[in-house]
Amino acid sequence: MGEFAVVALIRIPDRSHRRLSGDASARKLIEILPGLTRHSCENGSAHGILAELTDTETAHALEHVALEIMAQAGSPRELRGRTEWDFVRDGDGVFQVTIEYERDDVAVGSLRVARDLLEWTMGVGEPVDLGGAIALLGALRA
Repeated sequence: MGEFAVVALIRIPDRSHRRLSGDASARKLIEILPGLTRHSCENGSAHGILAELTDTETAHALEHVALEIMAQAGSPRELRGRTEWDFVRDGDGVFQVTIEYERDDVAVGSLRVARDLLEWTMGVGEPVDLGGAIALLGALRA
């Protein structure tokens, strides 16, 4: 990871929400954020991001969605993220999502928007004004 990164501890107490499973959520995310198709994972998996998103930890999806929101707001696409977990060390259902940034406020805001978007795609949240959120994050970069 680069010199500047924010680490978010993500707690997902409901085991049924800890993984994205199935094609519907992944396709919805790709439809909303087509730039996700440019993402790759460095987890040793040989399949693409669509296959990865159909069966991955929700926190891992959050990492990619936040990075894409940051890119849409004008942050460099070269920024990277990492998702890790150790339920013994950090507690049951706690994930560490690390996001590189140019501006910490854009990274934190992108994580919040990504959380809301994922909750909506999973059927447990409200619709997100993604265009408005990206515009606000972009304005922070100005």
